[in-house]
Formats: sequence, C-alpha cells, structure tokens
Amino acid sequence: MWRILRIALLLFILASVAQTAWLARTRTAEWKTPLRVAVYPIPADGSDASRRYVAGLGKERYEAIEEFFRVEAAKHALPLPSPVELTLAPPIASPPPPAPFGGNPLRVILWSLELRSWAWWNDTVKGRKPHVRVFVTYHDPALDARLAHSTGLQKGLLGVVNAYAQADMDGSNNVVIAHELLHTLGATDKYDPATNLPVFPDGYADPQAQPLHPQRRAEIMAGRIAVSETHAETPSSLKQAAIGAKTAREIGWRN
Repeated sequence: MWRILRIALLLFILASVAQTAWLARTRTAEWKTPLRVAVYPIPADGSDASRRYVAGLGKERYEAIEEFFRVEAAKHALPLPSPVELTLAPPIASPPPPAPFGGNPLRVILWSLELRSWAWWNDTVKGRKPHVRVFVTYHDPALDARLAHSTGLQKGLLGVVNAYAQADMDGSNNVVIAHELLHTLGATDKYDPATNLPVFPDGYADPQAQPLHPQRRAEIMAGRIAVSETHAETPSSLKQAAIGAKTAREIGWRN
C-alpha cells in the first residue's frame, strides 16, 4: 500500500510539474513579458570554501546575465527592453540527482523525471514562482579541478549548472548559466562534440568577419571563441559572448 501511495504521489507531482512547464513554455515563447528566472545556489562538495562562497552570494553576482540578455535582445530588435528578470533563491543544502553516464535513453528519461521531482521538493522560492529554475552547484576548485557537464532541459524548464566557488570565476560561471538557460528555451549546441570547436557559421559570433579568425566573441551556444580553425578559448565573461541568428530563431526572438 505504501509503495502504491508513493507512486501515486510521484505521478501527481510530475503531472503538476508538466502542466506548469507547458504553460510556462507557451508564455515564454511569445516574449510579451519578461522571463522570470531563479538561480538556486548549492554548496555541492561540502567544503568550507563552497559553503562560505554560497553564503556570501548576492543578486549582483548575476546581474551580468540580465545585462547580456538586454543587450542581445536589442540587437535582434526584440520589443522587450528587459527580457530576463533574475532572482536569487535561498540556498539548497542537498545537490540534485547526478546525471547518468552514457547515452542510455531509459536512464536519461528516469533521471529527468527524478530531477523534476527533486526540483519540486526543493524549490526555496516563496511567492510568485519563476518560469525557469537554474540550480547552480558550486565546487571548491581546490577539490574539483574539472567539473561535470552542465545541463539545460526544455521539458521542465530546468537547468543544472556545475560552477566554481571562486569570485574570480564569476564571469565564466555566468557564461555557463546563460548557456544552459538558453537550452531550456530551445536553443541547441553549436559546437562539434568531438572537438569542442565552434561550428561555422552558426557557432561563430561574427561569421562575416574578415579575416574570419581570430573571432573576438563566442556565440553563446558554441561556448568558445574561435581563435583559429583548430583552437578555441573559453570566454571569461558574457561581455565576450553573443546570441547568434540561429539561436535567436530557436528561442523565438526572430523569424
């Protein structure tokens, strides 16, 4: 009986999440009102450095994301001066369920359902709920020199970002947050997964530049600046990133 009740409760939660997500996707696709985005910080590794970093976070750490979307929306003639309104949610103590390794479709589906259930239970925002929720797990760079891949899910409007708990990495952390946020809105990656190099022309911020290399900015969904045909560098902040034409079409900013 207890097992049946647990399954019924889980199905109810998932149905509620699915309905909310569908309504949110429908509204955000129109871009008539600002997209409400909440960032949920999580000290992921249990270190004192990560806990201190998360405890000291303020919304000002993420204002560059709002500014990035304002600037790029104006470039694409979106009739909405501030397309993204970001709030900082109270911290969450426990990390989200880890993404499965490999490409097993069933495991990915089960993880996606588990993540949405976890996000529902761990939503710390009081009052008006956001359209998109981005859970940022902060890691002490002294303990984790290389982070796992971040994820953005259009179904559920959820992002899970792995970031560094270090102030001088705020700029690059914001690049990853913006990238995964755009995934939740339907934007696709624009880099070659075999080489991590931006794909021409959609993965180039300035595909018409002469000479073509070095590029000065990264297309946000490519995530790297194409310095040459065989080398790309990670942008240090969103000032070195742009939303390209294909990404703008994918998120409904242009036809």
